[in-house]
Amino acid sequence: MANDYLTQLKRMTTVVADTGDLDTIRRFAPQDATTNPSLILQAAQHQDHRERMSRIARESSDVDTALDRVAVELGTEISHLVPGYVSTEVSARLSFDTDATIARAHSLIERYAQQGVDAERILIKIASTWEGIQAARQLEREGIRTNLTLLFGFAQAQACADAGATLISPFVGRILDWHKAREPDADFSGANDPGVRSVKRIFEHLKGHGYATIVMGASFRNVGEIEALAGCDRLTISPALLDELASREGELTRVLTPPTAREATPEPLTEAEFRWALNEDEMASDKLAEGIRKFMADQRKLEELLAKLRH
Repeated sequence: MANDYLTQLKRMTTVVADTGDLDTIRRFAPQDATTNPSLILQAAQHQDHRERMSRIARESSDVDTALDRVAVELGTEISHLVPGYVSTEVSARLSFDTDATIARAHSLIERYAQQGVDAERILIKIASTWEGIQAARQLEREGIRTNLTLLFGFAQAQACADAGATLISPFVGRILDWHKAREPDADFSGANDPGVRSVKRIFEHLKGHGYATIVMGASFRNVGEIEALAGCDRLTISPALLDELASREGELTRVLTPPTAREATPEPLTEAEFRWALNEDEMASDKLAEGIRKFMADQRKLEELLAKLRH
């Protein structure tokens, strides 16, 4: 029996590939795959995809349509390689517009249906703003599953669970980045990693209160962070770290286990409570805003590429 870390991790945690690279997905055989504007931009710039990008750009009535078609075509290919979920992100430009997020989610699901991909296979990725969370609440009621991303603070996780989100993606590495920038000499290794501590707290709270929402740790900087979260529901991992896990031998110890005792579900957060808690959490508010800006910057680059290809 294989004793590498990746094989052992798959026995206790659902491994998700954080990439749009099809060869990587074939190699590591994850259960699910996640994409985002940055990963789609990387895929679109690959020479193998250039002819397809040109065709989509020419056939689309506008850049927004082309963006959705690119995301869905890539997601459809990925759906043939993984047995589980494929996450496809709504434009970061809509992060503060509930109605527009819902409309774009419907459009993505319809496009997937045209490609023969069932809605149950797709997670619509939405930024964990108040507006995004309310969009997820409505979409889940309609049977459209959601993945709430750019999640850095406990209040975001609580509000997502209140809304019935299928899955949340609490970030690890970007939290570590924020703290290292302020305390460069501190020991943030292993269980001291603030991103690891954040995901552990969220996992224990949601499992301890009986929420069905899946907790998927994301945005890892090193294998140590993954080791420290072994046993989490899901972990979405970059190709470089998947490779490192596959080549590392030894015993991987399970760290997270859902508690057997359940506590009463707390009262849902109100909008005012959510906004106040997020405002009080300097790191979470900083990283949420920065994350939206970064995704939007890469989306603009993809828009520019598609606009050039249309002419």
